[in-house]
Amino acid sequence: MEKGASESSPLDCARCGKPASLQCPKCAQLKLPREAAAFCSQDCFKAAWASHKSVHTKVDALTSQLSQEGWKYCLKKGRTRTMELPRFDWTGPLRPFPISKMRLVPDGIEKPDWALDGIPKIEPDSDLQKRVEIKTPEQIERMRETCRIAREVLDAGARIIKPGITTDEIDRVIHEETIARGGYPSPLNYHFFPKSCCTSVNEVICHGIPDARKLEDGDIVNIDVTVYYKGVHGDLNDTYFVGNVDEASKQLVRCTYECLEKAIAIVKPGVRFREVGEVISRHASMSGLSVVKSYCGHGIGELFHCAPNIPHYSRNKAVGIMKAGQTFTIEPMINTGLWRDRLWPDEWTAVTADGKRSAQFEHTLLVTETGVEVLTARLPSSPDVYPWLKPGVSK
Repeated sequence: MEKGASESSPLDCARCGKPASLQCPKCAQLKLPREAAAFCSQDCFKAAWASHKSVHTKVDALTSQLSQEGWKYCLKKGRTRTMELPRFDWTGPLRPFPISKMRLVPDGIEKPDWALDGIPKIEPDSDLQKRVEIKTPEQIERMRETCRIAREVLDAGARIIKPGITTDEIDRVIHEETIARGGYPSPLNYHFFPKSCCTSVNEVICHGIPDARKLEDGDIVNIDVTVYYKGVHGDLNDTYFVGNVDEASKQLVRCTYECLEKAIAIVKPGVRFREVGEVISRHASMSGLSVVKSYCGHGIGELFHCAPNIPHYSRNKAVGIMKAGQTFTIEPMINTGLWRDRLWPDEWTAVTADGKRSAQFEHTLLVTETGVEVLTARLPSSPDVYPWLKPGVSK
């Protein structure tokens, strides 16, 4: 048994519930969550050993099976794989799991310029990184079609969410549903990102990589989908409940949803982009939540990411005003605790610095002459997963 179960936060004994100061050494070696590995004494550890050791056997068996099938941990933005769990000062209970091989896209699907080698070529040097494009009616029609497809694809992923489903299985559905509609999953190989969508669980703020971890009862999971179709991108994400979720997580997710709704409500010609952050920050702070500052909304169209940048926090320095014909995303990330984030060794997964939970919602929007059109809006067929959207319940 190792000393140190209470180094960062007090834990209870996994067997009797008393304050714990010891940790199972095998669990520490396997980097398993500390909560199930903490014990108050050698006696409690010995008494629990017969049942506790099965946890190690399951992990060893899973690791062996996955390695034989080519599953490995992700490093360096997807450019490197390893058989060993990376060493890291994890901020919360979640750990990365091995990921499967990159999924293939049929030759007949139109692809963005990073599909083969992972390097965007047009986007970084485009003048649309500095000026906000006014879309033509033809571009807007393509955006409408692509964004509707993106919504259908996200809804398909949402329908399979339940305890026991891996985020890799969600990625498979997103990939297959995108291709079935003639689209390309924009995240796939974008700056070497290894999967077709992002799945961000619990303390993951954004850019979580789908892997072999099974969703557990009480988790929250965000699915972020972008589809490339007819030369344009459509981007959206929702956060979902997995089984029975605690009240604090329900409030976090609802508040995040409301932050996005309130931000969308002010979108119209003449509004300053910086006002979006004021609205979001005001609503989040009223619930005692914090707004992530490291990631922002963005312009979108024939480029995945371009001007404008739209911060979600108050007192930001975003420049410019909204004009009819602009398309961009608003995608607030709201944390239960501190707003600060850290990056996992895969160099994609952003997690809360304090290990507390985070939620996010996103829409692609079109500024119209009189207001806004939500291009990625929910459809009548979208899953009924949010209690506050049901008839008779205030939005």
